[in-house]
Amino acid sequence: MTDLTTLLEVGGPLAALGGGAAYTRVKHPAVYWSTVGLPISTTRLLGSYSSVMEACGLTVAPSRLRVLAVKATTNREVRPVPPRRGLIRPTSTGLRIRLRLAPGQEPADVAASAERLRHAWGVHAVYVTTVKPGVVELRLVGYDVLRRVRMPRKVADGLLKVPVALREDAMPFVRDYRTIPHQLTLGATLSGKSMYLRHLIAGLARQPVALVGIDCKRGVELAPFAARLSALATDPEQAAELLPALVKEMEDRYDLIKARQGIAPDTPDEEITSDIWGLPEKQRPVPIVLFVDEVAELFLVATRKDEERRDEMVTQLIRLAQLGRAAGIYLEVCGQRFGAELGKGATMLRAQLTGRVCHRVNDEASAKMALGDIAPEAVYAACAIAPERPGLAVAGDTSGGWSRIRTPYLSLGDAAETCRESAHLVPDLPALKPFRPDVPVRPVGAPVSLVKPRPVTD
Repeated sequence: MTDLTTLLEVGGPLAALGGGAAYTRVKHPAVYWSTVGLPISTTRLLGSYSSVMEACGLTVAPSRLRVLAVKATTNREVRPVPPRRGLIRPTSTGLRIRLRLAPGQEPADVAASAERLRHAWGVHAVYVTTVKPGVVELRLVGYDVLRRVRMPRKVADGLLKVPVALREDAMPFVRDYRTIPHQLTLGATLSGKSMYLRHLIAGLARQPVALVGIDCKRGVELAPFAARLSALATDPEQAAELLPALVKEMEDRYDLIKARQGIAPDTPDEEITSDIWGLPEKQRPVPIVLFVDEVAELFLVATRKDEERRDEMVTQLIRLAQLGRAAGIYLEVCGQRFGAELGKGATMLRAQLTGRVCHRVNDEASAKMALGDIAPEAVYAACAIAPERPGLAVAGDTSGGWSRIRTPYLSLGDAAETCRESAHLVPDLPALKPFRPDVPVRPVGAPVSLVKPRPVTD
C-alpha cells in the first residue's frame, strides 16, 4: 500500500508535466522548442554526429598522415572522417551549424541527405545553404513555422523592400522591387492572395512611392486603399485610359534620362541601359508600383470593339513590363487564373514577370504557367497546398530558386488605416491626377461630454 501511494505521488506530477509539455508543443511550439526541443536536438547532434555523417555517406577516407598518427598513438580502428563541424548556434526557431566540406565533396551531397539528417536529429526540417567555397551552413528548423506565422522582429527593409511573408526555413520573404521589378501572383478564391496584396500595399504605403491600381472587380479589392493611391481604375474602360497615361509617364522619364546623361534624343528607349537611379536625388522621379488585380478581366472580350481595346491594353502592359524598370515603374500582376488561352500576349507578358508567387489554384495548368519554367518540383508543391492553410504559397523567380512561404494575417481595416495615415505621402504626379480616386470623408462621431451626469434616484 505504501509503495502504491508513493507511486501515485510521484506519477501524478510526472503525468501533469508530460501533459503540459504535449499541450505546449501543440499550442506554443516556440516555447516548447526553447525549453525542451533545443536541448534534446543539441544532445542528439553532438552524440551522433560522426555516425550519422557516415550513414549518410558524407565521410571521406582519412589522409595518410592521419592514418599514421592514429596507428602510432592508439590501437583504434581508423575510421572515415566527417566534415569538420563548427559551433552550434541556437535560434528561436532552430539551430545553425557550419560544416567545412572535405576534399571531393560538394554542397549537393549534403543537400541530398537533408531528409536523413532531419530524422536523425529529430527536427522539423534541414536546409543547406552555401556560405563560401568549401563551407555550407545547415539551418535546422525545430517546428513548423508556417503553421502559425510570426515574422522576425528585425527584418532588413529599405526603399521598395517589403517583408511580406515568412519562408519555411524561418527566414523572412522580402519583396524587393529593385532586384525583381515585376511579379506574377496567382491564387484561387480564399487562397490568401488578397492577404498577400494587403501586406504589399501596407508596406509600400509608408514609403515615398506612388501606388497605382487596376481592379476590374469594381474596385472591391483596392478601393479601401484609395487614400494612398495616386490612380485607380475599376473597370476595363478606365484601365484603357490609365495605361496610356502610364506609358506616356514612362516615355517622359526616358526623355529626362536622355537629357541628363547627354544621350541623343532620337535614341530608341530599348537602347538606353541606365535608369532613374543614376539621376541626382532632387531630379529623380518617384517610383511607381502598378497593382493589377484580376488580370484576366483585361483579356476577356465580348465584341470586336472590346477585342481591339484588349489588344491595346495588353500591348501597353507588355511595354511597361519590358521598359518600365529603368523608368522606375514596377508591376504586380495578380489573378486567379493565368494561361495561354487568355489570348494574344498572355505568354509574352508572363515572360517579362521575373518573380512568381503561386497560392492554391484550381487547376494544374495555372501552377505550370506560374512555376513550370522554374522547376517541376515547384509545380508539385503548389498543387499540394491544402485549403485549410490560406496564405500558404510557393514563391520563386526565373533563376530557378523557390521556397514555400506564408503570409501572416492582416485585417482589411488595419491595412486601410495604414493607407489613411500615409495619405500625406501621395506624390504629385500631374499625369495621374485625372485618375485619382475619390476618398470618402470619414464620419465624425458626436463629441463626448466631459460633464458628469446627475445620478438618477428613486
